[in-house]
Amino acid sequence: MNQENALAVFQGKGIRRTWHNNEWYFSVVDIVAVLTDSPTPRQYWGKVKDREFEKLELSPFWVQLKLLSADGKEYLTDCANTENIFRIIQSIPSKKAEPFKRWLAKVGYERIREIENPELAQERAKEYYKLKGYPKDWIEKRVRGIAIRQELTDEWSQRGVGDEREYAILTNEISTATFGIPIKKHKQVKGLDPKLKNQNLRDHIQRIDKFAGHHLR
Repeated sequence: MNQENALAVFQGKGIRRTWHNNEWYFSVVDIVAVLTDSPTPRQYWGKVKDREFEKLELSPFWVQLKLLSADGKEYLTDCANTENIFRIIQSIPSKKAEPFKRWLAKVGYERIREIENPELAQERAKEYYKLKGYPKDWIEKRVRGIAIRQELTDEWSQRGVGDEREYAILTNEISTATFGIPIKKHKQVKGLDPKLKNQNLRDHIQRIDKFAGHHLR
């Protein structure tokens, strides 16, 4: 799951999600943070669980799934699908509840629509980059690059490339051949932290990369 898909945005705040059992599962803590503006959303969610669900001896309708954290690592996090997030919202007093429900209904369904019509995913990616301030010509090239990258990884898969390490090796070879340095070094040149998975190098390469070629040597 790439970062464009793994993060949804409500009123300027990111909500992590992951594709599980053929549907979106959202980070409950992120949703609590959005609805309550609490400085300690994890503790707030703990109290809600204790007050509303555990005392009623209800079976948990959330699951723990690995989500990317701010430190670039993945941790098990309480997540719930769209239907059960609605149940959680009912237990959290918030003026944002109704607009959030409408937003949730939309983003929870969009992945299904994108599977049926892949062009919708491309349009959403364009809007995502537009909101981040990228120019139109850069966005068009980036979206085409995503499609080409997918075709390439599909070809690698058909030829027996089977795990993330092998994909990383091949990607690194392409980077070295194109820019003259490996990906880790290129990230350092760009001021990106190689340890953070959410800092995508391809999102920081300009139309004509001034660091390319002999500038990297």
